[in-house]
Amino acid sequence: MNSELYLADLEAKPAALATLADTLAAGDPFEGLPDGVRRVLFLGMGSSRYAAGVAALRLRAAGIDAYADYASAAASYPAGPETLVVPISATGTSRETLDAVARYADGPSFVAALTNHPGSALAQAADLVVPMHAGEERGGVSCRTFQHTLALLLALEARLTGDGRDLAGLVRRSAEASADLLDRRQEWLPLTLELLDGPDGVYTIAPVERLSSAEQSALMFREGPRRPADACETGDWAHVDVYLTKTLDYRALLFRGSGYEDQAMDWVRQRGSTVVTVGGDLVGGDLLGGDLKDATAAIRYAHDGDADVALLTETLVAELVAADWWSAVS
Repeated sequence: MNSELYLADLEAKPAALATLADTLAAGDPFEGLPDGVRRVLFLGMGSSRYAAGVAALRLRAAGIDAYADYASAAASYPAGPETLVVPISATGTSRETLDAVARYADGPSFVAALTNHPGSALAQAADLVVPMHAGEERGGVSCRTFQHTLALLLALEARLTGDGRDLAGLVRRSAEASADLLDRRQEWLPLTLELLDGPDGVYTIAPVERLSSAEQSALMFREGPRRPADACETGDWAHVDVYLTKTLDYRALLFRGSGYEDQAMDWVRQRGSTVVTVGGDLVGGDLLGGDLKDATAAIRYAHDGDADVALLTETLVAELVAADWWSAVS
C-alpha cells in the first residue's frame, strides 16, 4: 500500500469512469444471463459487500428476491436454477469469496462474477465474467473498483428489471462530478481536514439507500491513515450512535438524502457535535433545498441532486481526506 499511488488512483477516477461509460454504451455487460432469474445472491467481503448491500436493496424494491451475504458465511441460499449467484472480488482472489463460490460450482445456479482481473481464480469459476474496467489500483486500496462495482450492479439491476435508462450517461455525469470534486478540492478539503481531525475518530452517516457510502468512507479512514472510524445509517443513528455525542468529541461526515436528518441534527445541536455534509437534499431523489441547518460545513459538487450520481461519487470526499491524512503518517 502506498499513499502517493492511492492519491493517483483517486485522481484517475474521471478517466476510468469515462472508459466504463464507453463500455456500457457499447453493450450490456451482463449479456448471456439466463432467463427466469427470480433470486439474486451477492457474495463478497469488505467494499464488495458494501456495494452488494445497496444493489440487493434496490432489487428487492423492484420485486426481485435479492440478498447480499458475507462470503465468509458457513451457508447461504441453496443452489437452484432460478438463483443467480454474483460473487464480487476486485482481485478475484478473495479466499472467502472463492470458498463460497465453490458451493455453487456444480450448478444448477448460474454464476456471474464481477472482478477487475478477468484471468483470476474467481473468473475461472464463473459462467459469466463481468470485468470492472477500473484499471490497476497501484495504491493497493479498492477505490475505483468500488465505484465501478456500483455502476455495474446498476447495469445488472437494469437488465433484471427491464429499466431502459441511459447508464452510460449516468456514469459520464458521475465522472464529471468526480472531476468537479477533484478540481475544486482546495476550496473544500482544507476545512474538511480540520473539522474531521478530532481525538475520537470519524463517524460516517448515510441513508440506507446509499449506506455503502458511509461504510466505504469509514473503511478508507481505517485502511490508509489507520484512524478509528465507523459507519451508521441516518435513521438508525438516533438509536445506536446518538449516545456517543454525549461523551466523545463527535465528528461526522453526513451524506445527504435521508428523511431522518433533522432527527439526528436535533441531538447534534444540543451537544455541539461537528457535522460536515456532502451533497444536496436528495429526499425523494430530487434536490429539494439547500444546505442542512446547523451543519458545520457543506460540500457540494456537480450533479449532486441526482441520487445515483451521489451513490457513484460521494465517497471521493472521504477518500481524499484519507489520502491527505495517510500521506502525513507515511
